[in-house]
Order: sequence, then C-alpha cells, then structure tokens
Amino acid sequence: MTNPFSQAKAIVAKLVRAGHIAYFAGGWVRDFVMQHPSEDIDIATSATTAQIMDLFPHTNLVGIAFGVVLVRMEGHQFEVASFRKDLNYIDGRHPTGIELATPEEDALRRDFTINGMFYDPLEENIHDFVHGREDIQMGLIRAIGDPHKRFFEDRLRMLRAFRFSARFSFTIELETQEAIRENADKLFPAVAMERVLQEFNKMAAYPRFDQAIVEMHRLNLLDIIFPEIAGIHIKDLRHKVKYFSWYPCDCPPVLYLMECLTALPFAIRMEIGKRLKVSNKDCKLLEYMENLEKTLKQEMETSVVDLPAWTTLFASPDWEICLKILSARYADEEKDEFFEKYAHRFVELEPHILRLRNGNRLVTAAILQEQGITAGKKMGGLLKEAERIAITENLHDADSVLAILKRNPLWNDRP
Repeated sequence: MTNPFSQAKAIVAKLVRAGHIAYFAGGWVRDFVMQHPSEDIDIATSATTAQIMDLFPHTNLVGIAFGVVLVRMEGHQFEVASFRKDLNYIDGRHPTGIELATPEEDALRRDFTINGMFYDPLEENIHDFVHGREDIQMGLIRAIGDPHKRFFEDRLRMLRAFRFSARFSFTIELETQEAIRENADKLFPAVAMERVLQEFNKMAAYPRFDQAIVEMHRLNLLDIIFPEIAGIHIKDLRHKVKYFSWYPCDCPPVLYLMECLTALPFAIRMEIGKRLKVSNKDCKLLEYMENLEKTLKQEMETSVVDLPAWTTLFASPDWEICLKILSARYADEEKDEFFEKYAHRFVELEPHILRLRNGNRLVTAAILQEQGITAGKKMGGLLKEAERIAITENLHDADSVLAILKRNPLWNDRP
C-alpha cells in the first residue's frame, strides 16, 4: 500500500496546479514538529467544496456547512477542508456557519497554538501564524487569541486542553488556565456526557492522566463533571491518582475514573457511571470490581477463604486486570506479593474455574433426577451445594460429590 504522506502530498499538488493554496493542517503538523510519526493527515485549502469535488473523482461530502470533503486515494482517506472563518456560535459547540478565509484567518479560529500550524509539503516549510512552534518548545498548551472566546465558541476545548496536556506532558498556559476556571461552570449543557467520556477515555491512554485529573480539579472542571467530589482536598485526590502509574496498560478507562470516586458508596458510583453513559460492559465491570473488593475485605476481616466465591470471581476474564489494579494500592514491596498470592490461588482452582466457564457441573440436574430428586427449589439448593462441595473438597467426579451431598440435611428434606 502506498505511503499516506505521498498520497496527501499528491492531493496538495493537484490543488496547487489548479490554482489553489493547499497545506497539511492541524495535528499532523504538530506531530511533525515534535518528531512524532503520524499518518493522520488533514488538508486545508483555498478551494471550495465544489472545486475539491470537481478535482477528485472519489469523494464524500461530510460537512457542506463547514467546507469539509473526504478524498479517497489508493486506500487512504483524507479530510480536505476549505480555509474558513467560523460565524457566530450559539450553542457552545458549533458555529452557525462559515465564510471562506485566508490561511491566517483559518489558523486564528482554531483551538490551541500547537494545533494551528500549516505545512507545505511541496515547499517543505511550515506556516506558523500563531507561534505554535514556540509553545511546543516551551511545552505549553495555549489557546489561540482570547482563551475566553475560544472556550465560549466550543466548551469541549476545555477538556481537550487537559487531553493535550496529558498526552505531551505540557503545562496549560496561565491565561488559558484562568479562562478554564472562569468558564468551567458553562461546560454543560453545551457538551454531551458522551463527549466528556470520550475525552476521558482518550486521556487515560496518556502518561500524565494523573496530573491532568488533579489540574482539572484545581481549575474546577472536574467538580462540574463530578459534583459529588467537589469538596475533596487536592492532596487526597493526588493520593488516589498516584496509583495510576501502576495500573496495567490495558486497564479500562472507567476504572481510572472510579479510583477518584472510591470514597463514595457503590450505588452513587454506578449512578455516576450511568450519567457518563458508560457501556453495559463497563457497568458489569464496576459491579465485578465491587464484588471482588467485598470478597477481599471479608477475607481480611475473617481470615476465611471463600473458595466458591473466588472460583466465580476467577471465572471472569477481568480478574487479572482488576487484581493488578487493587495491588497498585499496596506499598511497592507488597504489590507483587499481593498479586502472586491470588494468582497462585487461581492455579489451584483452575479445573473448577474452567468447568464454571464452560457451564459444566459435576452434579447435574439429570443426575439428581436419577437419584429421585424432582425439579424445584430443593434441586436448585442441592445443585448449588454440590458445586460448593466440589470446589471446597477439590473433587473432580460426580460420585465423590454425591457421597458427601447425600449426608446434607437438604437431601432428605421433603420437597
């Protein structure tokens, strides 16, 4: 397959030959300046959508109101947009329309200086009307122009500031910080909860997510999203997020967020998850984590190991990730010891775990019927007790389990 850079360059060249200005724009240019390889190339041009579609045979018009066309070329797809000025914003997210503009005017309507540069692949030079390269060198996330205006136009930009900060380990510039603080309470209803969750999911993949969470709290944005923890002291929040660096790399993002909310009752945490519109899979994961923590707490308090409960917990594919997350709360010298203890228990219980995963009981309803037990509440109790016996006694055949089960008072009870 051909190189995306070469194909994007060919699109620019064709636009230029037709008499238009055309550059690479936005995130690709930022990553190029930072020497981060990227294949996600957007193109900005002086051509109109109609002119773009006339020049390229394989296109999709995805945003006529905003001058955006998808151009497909040899297996690659590129967003080609007209240089524009945005007209009035009325909903805190989208402009009412656009006007065609110069490259400089287009740069000035973008969000942050690091995203406002253009690259000319034909002349191999950068057009930087907003001093984005300087801010990259200084490690700053700075809103273009008046930060209050940028956040009034699109409230989601406040969250995006923290995402870029987390991704690149950059500091948010002071005026931009103050604008976030002063506009935080305007995040809703302009921004949908689904978009908030998307930003958190992206942030969770970056090395400074922990610092971003703390800074979001310091600038009041986290408190708007999670009013239930608005009063938390910043030191307590720092203590919670310090565990993030120990989380496994494939940790579901929702578990990062819930670590910040551990002081709240589980029912409230679930309400928050549903308010964020997390998936059903994530809701089940939160329930699983709650059951895991309850089982661990009970074991620590009573010194009684509930092997059937652990077998059920280990039957979930999430057990390893969740135990690694819980191990992160322990002192460095105890983390491995904690995890290895339960990993060893998994190995001991593995035959029973595999049976449970496959839905294979040693003692089945058919076997009990052969023994004269009729379907009903009694049979259900005996099936459950048979499984408990198999696990606690580490038995692997039905006859051995039945021999013990028949001594249970439930066996001789009237149905």
